Amino acid sequence: MSAQYQKFLKVLEKWPTDKTKIGSGVQRRDEPARKMSNEAKIISGTAVAKNIREELRGEVTSMTRLLPKFTPGLRIVQVGGREDSNVYIRMKVKAATEIGIEAVHVQLPRTITEVDLLDKINDLNDDPRVHGIIVQMPLDCDSPIDSHRITDAVAPEKDVDGLHTVNEGRLAIGDLGGFLPCTPWGCIELIRRAGVEISGARAVVLGRSKIVGTPAAELLKWAHATVTVCHSKTRNIEEITRSADILVVGIGVAEMVKGSWIKPGAVVIDCGINVKPDPSKASGSRLVGDVDYEEAKKVAGHITPVPGGVGPMTVAMLMKNTVRSAARALDRQMRTQWTLEPLPLKPLRPVPSDIVIARGQKPKDIALLAKEIGLESREVSLYGNKKAKISLSVLDRLADKEAGSYVVVAGITPTPLGEGKSTSLMGLVQALGAHKKRNVIAALRQPSQGPTFGIKGGAAGGGYAQVIPMEEFNLHLTGDIHAVSAANNLLAAQLDTRIFHECTQKDKALYERLVPRIKGQRKFSPIQLRRLKRLGIEKTDPDALTEEEYGAFARLDIDPETIMWERVVDINDRYLRSITVGQSPTEKGISRETRFSIAVASEIMAVLALSRCLKDMKHRLADMVVAFDRSGKPVTADDLGVTGALAVLLKDALEPNLMQSLEGTPVLVHAGPFANIAHGCNSIIADEIGLKLVGKDGFVCTEAGFGSDIGMEKFCNIKCRTSGRKPNAVVLVTTVRAIKMHGGGAPVTPGAPLNKQYTEENLELLEKGLPNLLQHIANGQAFGMPVVVCINVHVTDTQAEHELLKSASLKAGAFAAVVSTHWSDGGAGAVELADAVIKACEKGNNFKLLYDLELPLLDKMTKIATTMYGAGKVVLSANAQEKVKRLTEAGFGNLPICMSKTSGSLSGDAKIKGAPKGFTLDVEDVYVSAGAGFVVAMCGEITKMPGLSTRPAIYDIDLNTETGQIEGLF
Repeated sequence: MSAQYQKFLKVLEKWPTDKTKIGSGVQRRDEPARKMSNEAKIISGTAVAKNIREELRGEVTSMTRLLPKFTPGLRIVQVGGREDSNVYIRMKVKAATEIGIEAVHVQLPRTITEVDLLDKINDLNDDPRVHGIIVQMPLDCDSPIDSHRITDAVAPEKDVDGLHTVNEGRLAIGDLGGFLPCTPWGCIELIRRAGVEISGARAVVLGRSKIVGTPAAELLKWAHATVTVCHSKTRNIEEITRSADILVVGIGVAEMVKGSWIKPGAVVIDCGINVKPDPSKASGSRLVGDVDYEEAKKVAGHITPVPGGVGPMTVAMLMKNTVRSAARALDRQMRTQWTLEPLPLKPLRPVPSDIVIARGQKPKDIALLAKEIGLESREVSLYGNKKAKISLSVLDRLADKEAGSYVVVAGITPTPLGEGKSTSLMGLVQALGAHKKRNVIAALRQPSQGPTFGIKGGAAGGGYAQVIPMEEFNLHLTGDIHAVSAANNLLAAQLDTRIFHECTQKDKALYERLVPRIKGQRKFSPIQLRRLKRLGIEKTDPDALTEEEYGAFARLDIDPETIMWERVVDINDRYLRSITVGQSPTEKGISRETRFSIAVASEIMAVLALSRCLKDMKHRLADMVVAFDRSGKPVTADDLGVTGALAVLLKDALEPNLMQSLEGTPVLVHAGPFANIAHGCNSIIADEIGLKLVGKDGFVCTEAGFGSDIGMEKFCNIKCRTSGRKPNAVVLVTTVRAIKMHGGGAPVTPGAPLNKQYTEENLELLEKGLPNLLQHIANGQAFGMPVVVCINVHVTDTQAEHELLKSASLKAGAFAAVVSTHWSDGGAGAVELADAVIKACEKGNNFKLLYDLELPLLDKMTKIATTMYGAGKVVLSANAQEKVKRLTEAGFGNLPICMSKTSGSLSGDAKIKGAPKGFTLDVEDVYVSAGAGFVVAMCGEITKMPGLSTRPAIYDIDLNTETGQIEGLF
């Protein structure tokens, strides 16, 4: 027995106690109908419908108390303008308004085609403000339209008419959890409210229409009546109807059912409505039902009149379906706990390679995962069945929902092998989601293909704490990085092209080409009007500009020596670090030296990560400074006329990507700025969507690149400053191996065997390296966050080494220090870590930023260097001093600082390990990322284009042409 059916029976059990038992007598065929001493009781649909509307008004009021901005929404779609349909629509709108439902009459022209009508219905299906959709029949249209196809186009969950095949099918099998057809449901409600018991009664339904007869029979059947359906081919109808305790009539023939057809004491529900001539009426006619009312009321026990019987109930039950649909939508919106089904893990020993583990776990369908975490189908764009993009509209739908706890995962200064920050993040979320049953989302950056094909071979976590499928994660995913590359290089192309055209044309000719005359008319584009406004020119007629004005408009006068914009590609290519462009004879000798960066170093990637919406992204793209003109003024992407084109290329890339962990918990993957070059964090949008989806008791765990001195500092000072979010805790990932390296251990080199110092217990070496760990703990505390130290276990570690790290961490003021075995055990190995994070987030939030924006640029650099790195002072090179002066004068002095320095040391020198103090940090260069919203300080030699090693990972990556599987990622 289905849950919905049980619920329906419970409703039936709540009938009034003074139920009338009907059908106790048996009438012989040869016995004439018994004359009743009293006429039948009138079942007033008008009165019952009024009571229902009052009940519904109370339900709607309760909804708005829960969520003040929530309003049930009904859309009534009408094709054409039949007056009879208009009457019905006005009745529905009036009833809806009385209840508190926002009812909108969507009137479409007679000329509409079936395709256009289907498109309109699909739009309504996707509108979160709409909870019920009805299509008024008949369709008053010029061209043929399949009405069945139209009713089936309405989403079953919004089909408040109950006519969709899915809802009909659910009713047929006794699943009453869908939407019930309004007229038949109204009939049942009238019987119920009359105090008549249906269970055990013999019911006869005259008529088998899809809208009334058939569903009425089904409803009576599932209410435990014994049901007979009669139709035009039925023989001996009178004999059958005389056996009925309950008679439901819907045949469309005026007064067909006579008193002699009715069993004495029976309940008669008349669904018919017919116009009958009546000279005594002013209109010349009157409305009658399919039952001869005057005869029937003398025999029946209960009877519905026409009008005033079933008719008002149809509208009332339509409203009831709409309120029911709205209640379900509100419940989904207010629900705090997901219905997430974790994927079971069966860890093997020894632990296989990452790719073997990933291939051994079949991901759940991404559409199912999206539904489990509260996303609606319209908010999910599927890319196959293992990844999807999430619409930004979810933020509008969940605008009033309280956000969850915000946790950033950072690390100590890593070895070249990495200390498992991403792996620890995945272990933590798997523990929180699959084992602690908390709503949790991991928010990760998308990895660049440079490191994937270079040294890392993948960045999806590792062991039994991974993002799957790892091939999708590590390669193209949904193409966001390619979109960034295309946008970046389009801007670069326009920049060099504009310089070329300005060098080869006079002002007049340049202006004529920028604002051409087309079919005798000239006009400025919107982006050109913005440039005029920046120049202080208020004219909008291209022919009205003076010679001086059109010269200023047409000539950007870019100084090639100040160009900051570079082309990008998402692979490691050392030979692109310094190039010359413009070598072709067609460029007329206008060449310059430049270079390529890796795609994720593009300012556009930082813009993508820091944008809060499409509008914000477009503004940031417009503000990107690509160079300065010869008078020292900044030249922007908007000056080059490319803002709109960039936004078009990046529109889809702004949507985060949904994937999953090995244990089936959700992962949002979005944006991938490098941490030693840019701010090194995933997108604000992904975090915002995650925080709303998990709700106030949930968690979003995100990562910041490299050590806390680099990624976490920028996460707080740049990302959180922009988003306004205050993280609740920081998880600081450390390893015995890295601390030993900082204590003076042998160099750690990718591809080379580890020195035995790292594979054997060495407490003395470990203790010498502790200052690095303590500096990173202090870094988290500097922002007011509780620090949870995660000791990521390696198989060669010893318990004594773990205890030393735990003791030192707690003594330094860490909130907790936990040994975690997530790499080998998955989420089960990080449960203690999850418990510590939960407790840390329960503390009061004391987050604070490190510096005020009003400080001069150099003072902000100094604050970061002395607090986060342990430096004594910051020294600017002559070039950097000049840049700081220029940027300050151009109005960029109040931006936050993005320190670009080595990740291999707290200092600016990668060879210096441990935690040096009082050193001088040299800043060699400074430039502005105005669109991203920060000033970059280059500390030492930082390359923005990595190179391939002698033996890069590409040697191991291959495609199995028989299975189609990718091999060699690890």
